[in-house]
Amino acid sequence: MIKRLKSLFKAETRSDGDNYWEHWQMLRGGGINPEIAESVSSVYACVSVISETIGSLPLHLYKNDDKRSKATNNSLYEVLHSISNEYQTAVEFREWMTACYLLRGNAYALVERGRDGQVISLNPLHPDSVSIVKVGDSYQYQTVKNGKPIRLLPHEIFHIKHRAGNNPLLGVSPIQASSGAIDLALAEQQHGNATFTNGAKLQGILNFPGALKPDQLTRLREGWSNQHSGAKNSGKTPILEEGITYQPISMTLQDSEWIASRQFSVEEVARIFRVPPTMIGDLRHGNYSNSVELARQFVTITLRRHLVAWEQAINKQLLTSAGRKAYFSEHSVEGLLRGDSNNRAEFYKSGIEAGWLLPSEARQLENLPTVEAGSLDERYEKVVASKDEEKIDEEA
Repeated sequence: MIKRLKSLFKAETRSDGDNYWEHWQMLRGGGINPEIAESVSSVYACVSVISETIGSLPLHLYKNDDKRSKATNNSLYEVLHSISNEYQTAVEFREWMTACYLLRGNAYALVERGRDGQVISLNPLHPDSVSIVKVGDSYQYQTVKNGKPIRLLPHEIFHIKHRAGNNPLLGVSPIQASSGAIDLALAEQQHGNATFTNGAKLQGILNFPGALKPDQLTRLREGWSNQHSGAKNSGKTPILEEGITYQPISMTLQDSEWIASRQFSVEEVARIFRVPPTMIGDLRHGNYSNSVELARQFVTITLRRHLVAWEQAINKQLLTSAGRKAYFSEHSVEGLLRGDSNNRAEFYKSGIEAGWLLPSEARQLENLPTVEAGSLDERYEKVVASKDEEKIDEEA
């Protein structure tokens, strides 16, 4: 309340010194906006594979102790892991928020806290309805509620942003930073749509001996268009009369390497989002031998930055200074990093034999049902002890 009163006597400016919406239009790169960008299949696939994977990964709140036990007694645990708000599950909420900052650079949610100050709900806000306003040395969020503009303090908003641009308070999405490449992919897509819509339309010059009157020219143009344009006229043989000859002047799609350009656009968009092309359906460079490694690269190269951004934003914005000492959030990515059954079996065997992994822990990693407490580990320890005794006897 004191900060709100102080803000009434301070001059305020937009976070970038200008109107937020003008800044947004500039970042959108001309005619490319999130809706148009998603009409490019490779953009939609990149956003989907990142946001859906992050949304479906287990996200837990842990107690900051040696046992890494889950803090299920904290209301924030359920918000992050199960139900984020009245209308969305945690999967739906995290998927939507991730897609927002990939497409628009920023994702916002209204933080609702209980009487004890713990987070009990995160309600998403559309990024286009939120702006940042500087008030002196601090800043506030401005949005609309019930048709009226309202101001919110930083601790009332959960804000995740993509890589920051000129202004560290606002994120810049990949489609804003690389609008030219996406614009080219969109132009190639529109070219293909127009070509197949026109079907077998013959492109060239009609040579007619002598001059044509205006009505003859109109009739010839309309007749040629009606007979040879559109998919329904594909394959028809043109009939020319009165000495008219046809001279083709345009290249075919094969001559202009349109298909190769389309394939390169897929790779270029995948490069922008740092997604392996095989993850969005481009299997030209994928095979059985490298599929596991490409999946690991997807986790370590593509997802890692987004996962850490989520975890640090949660720790900073949703936990108090005392709470950060007691709790921390973390995604569980072991399932994505696991290889095939033979590799996993060899991994568990080496860990158990080396002594840093217990059989019960290996069962947990494989999501197998628990057995009687300590029975597996006790049997394992007895077997190891007996083998050590046999080894000592043999050496003796």
